Amino acid sequence: MKLPPNMQGMMAQAQKMQAKLQEDIAAIRVEASAGGGTVTVQMDGQKRCLGVKIDPEVAGDTEMLQDLVLAAFNEAHKKVEDESQKKMGGMLGGLGLPPGLF
Repeated sequence: MKLPPNMQGMMAQAQKMQAKLQEDIAAIRVEASAGGGTVTVQMDGQKRCLGVKIDPEVAGDTEMLQDLVLAAFNEAHKKVEDESQKKMGGMLGGLGLPPGLF
């Protein structure tokens, strides 16, 4: 089935926009901390952990350390989601789609 010429152009444009969006999301870098900065997590746009910093003062309390690491990871995950949504919203806004569609 052959698409009309304008539809083919729109599909090509959508594919380029999708590739750009994937690049933009992959380039996201966030940092989140918990416990007043005693635990810090760095995460990329694909939600991979890039690094964890732990203040030696909290290393002795295993239970508290586990809670702080969990909180920092959850916050980093939320930040990646927020940044991804911003990038997608900006990209999709240029398509002229009705609000709330995505």
